[in-house]
Amino acid sequence: MLRKELVNKIFHADCIEAMKELPEKSIDLVVTDPPYKTITGGDSNGKNSTRPKGMLSGNRKLFKHQKLKISDWIPEIYRVLKNETHCYIFTNFLNLKEMLIEAEKAGFKLHNLLIWEKNNCTPSQYYMKNCEYVLFLRKGKAKWINDIGGSKTVHRFDNIIGNKTHPTEKPVDLLEFYIKNSSNEGDIVLDPFMGSGSTAIACINTNRRFIGFELDEKYYKIAIERIKNHKALIHKGLQDYITK
Repeated sequence: MLRKELVNKIFHADCIEAMKELPEKSIDLVVTDPPYKTITGGDSNGKNSTRPKGMLSGNRKLFKHQKLKISDWIPEIYRVLKNETHCYIFTNFLNLKEMLIEAEKAGFKLHNLLIWEKNNCTPSQYYMKNCEYVLFLRKGKAKWINDIGGSKTVHRFDNIIGNKTHPTEKPVDLLEFYIKNSSNEGDIVLDPFMGSGSTAIACINTNRRFIGFELDEKYYKIAIERIKNHKALIHKGLQDYITK
C-alpha cells in the first residue's frame, strides 16, 4: 500500500532512487516524457545547419539532467505498476529502437505505437518532423482502453508554441486523453519525469491522484507553482458557481 503522504505530490528527487521507495504493484498508470537523446533539424529553409560536434549522434542537451540510461529507470516503472495496467512513454525516432528493447527486457509488452501529430514542424533534410512517438505498453494480460471504439493511433493535439514552462512541455489535453483511456477516477498515476507538472494538472482535471518526481530544481519549483495556481483557479471557479 502507498503511504498517503506520497499521493498528490511532486518530489524534488532523482526518480531512479525515489521509485525504489514505492511499493511493488502500487501504481495504476504511468504517463511520462523521459529525457532522451535528441538532435537538431536543419535551418529555417530545411537545409543543413552547422551543428556542434556529436550533435548527430544525439548529444544535444535541452536541459541539465538528460544523460540517463533507459535501462536504469524502465525496470522500476515495471516493478511499481500493478498487473494488467498501461504505460505511455514519449520518445523520438532516435531512441525508439532502444526504448522498445529495454521495455521488453523489463517485462513490458507493446500494445501499440501511437503518434502525436503536432501543429508545427521541425525542418529537416530527411522530411520535416511533425510528430512524436508514444510507446503504449502493458504489464501482464491485455487491458482494453476505456474508449474502445473512438480512439485511433494518430492523435492530433496542438503543440505548445511560445511561453513554454519546460523545453519539452506536452499539451495537458493530450495527457488527459491517455489518462482517461487507461485509468479510472481515483486511480494513481505516476510520472517519474514530471518536468513542469503537466501530468499532475491533467490528473487534477480528470479526478485522478498523482505522484511525480523531478530532479531539476528549476522545473520542480515551476511545477509546484503551476499546481498551486491551477487549484486556486478551480476553487475560484467553484466559488463563483456557488454564488451565482
